[in-house]
Formats: sequence, C-alpha cells, structure tokens
Amino acid sequence: MGTAKAYNRRRPHPLGAELNAQLRRLRSSEAACTSSICHQLEGLQDLHDCVDKLLLLPVSQQSLAQAQHKKWADKLLEGSIRLLDVCNTVKDALLQTKECSRELQSILRRRGGVETGVKKYLTSRKVVKKAIQKALAKLNAVETCSSSKNSHERSETVNMLKEAETITITAMESLLSFIYSSTTAPTKLSGWLLVSKLVKTKRIACEEEKISESEFLKVDVALYSLIHQATKKSDGIKNPENVQNQLKELDLCIQDLEGGLESLYRCLIKSRVSLLNILNH
Repeated sequence: MGTAKAYNRRRPHPLGAELNAQLRRLRSSEAACTSSICHQLEGLQDLHDCVDKLLLLPVSQQSLAQAQHKKWADKLLEGSIRLLDVCNTVKDALLQTKECSRELQSILRRRGGVETGVKKYLTSRKVVKKAIQKALAKLNAVETCSSSKNSHERSETVNMLKEAETITITAMESLLSFIYSSTTAPTKLSGWLLVSKLVKTKRIACEEEKISESEFLKVDVALYSLIHQATKKSDGIKNPENVQNQLKELDLCIQDLEGGLESLYRCLIKSRVSLLNILNH
C-alpha cells in the first residue's frame, strides 16, 4: 500500500504530459508562410493555456514558492514582461502597416499622388523594421536568460516553463522575421538588377521548399518597382492593379496575424498573473 502511494506521488500529472506534447509539436513546426505562422500562433495559445492550468496545480505552486526555485520564477517573470513588450511591438507594427496599406489602396484607386503615397508607405516600413530589430534584440536577451544551463538545479515545473518560454521566443522570432522580410531600396537605378536577382532567388527557394513568399516582401518589391517605373516614365505610374491586389492580400494576412497575436497576448497576461499570485502568497 505504501509503495502504491509512493508511486502515485512520483507519477507525473497528466497536464505535464499534455504540456510536453504541445512543446514537441511546436518544436517540430516551421513557420514559413502566413498559414504556418498563424498555425504556430494557435499552437502557442494552446501551449500557454496549458501553462496556466499547470500553474494552478498545488504541486506547481509549492514548487515555485520554494526558496531555491524563487530565482527561476523571478526570471520567468522578467522573461514574460519582455515577451509582452515584443507582442506590443508586433501589434504596433501590424497596425501601422495596415493603416498605410489601406491609405495607399485609396490613393491607387484615385490615381492621384501615387508616387508620394508609395514613398510614404516605404518610409513607414523602414520605421517598422527598426522597431522589429529592437524587438529581436529583446528576444535575444530573454533567450540568454532561458538557457538550459544548470537545468539540473531547477524543478521539473520550472524546466517545463522555461521550455515553453524558449519555444515562444523562437516562434516570435519567426513572426518578426516574417513581417520584416523585405528587400531594401536600391541606391542607384542599376541596383534594380540586384533587387530583381534577389527576388528571383527567393522565389526559386520558395518553390524548391514549397513555401510562400511573405506578403510583406511581395508588396515591398512591387512598390519599389512602381517607383522605378515612375522615374523612367514621364506620364506617371500605369496599371497599379497588381499592386492593389497584393495590398489586399497583405491586409488579409495582417488580419489573421492580429487575431492570433491578440489571443496569445491574453494567454501570456493570464499566465503572468498566475505566476505573480504564486510568488505573492
């Protein structure tokens, strides 16, 4: 009887197995296009829902409240606030891009001031990309803190939470890279040959790996082409319908990403509150 009770105490909780299964699925997924990015965001929501349930278990709360594990719990809190900051950066980047995209679509429909509208959009994208670079640096700081070094000193609960944090960082890096992915403006007209080669190379790679180009990249390349067209022709930009269609696709992409990101943000907030409650009692 005593042996059976000891076995029951050692047997892992089903939530632990569920969390590990979620971690394995996310580790094996690759975010290379809008659909896979959105799928990964959904996976992160499920993961952090599971994390929150794990934090509500008395055994998890007891483990995290122990003095020897408190420093790891504090690091998890630090990491969570950085992840939330990164989520806010991504939300701002998506909102700014969406607003500029819709403004440009309106300009293209009117056919007036197109070149100015295109330049405004591309300038906005530069601002977004700088913000993304800063966000990636923040994630790198979190990742350094999430190192598996000294994992033997941590409880199983802390190790699972750290692994969830690491997986989330990797997914957010994929999302940021997806939004960032764009060509840069050529400094000379001859630079368009390099841009053309770059785009062709990316398309070949996408076809070989059966992945999609980023909608952000497609729009950026198309808009740089419009600017190039305007410099060569005195009668302005002609036939912008293709760009309009790409902007509409970008809008749909952004809407999908915004929905997934907002749900993930709420999950992260919930888990952070649960962790704070454990440490404050």
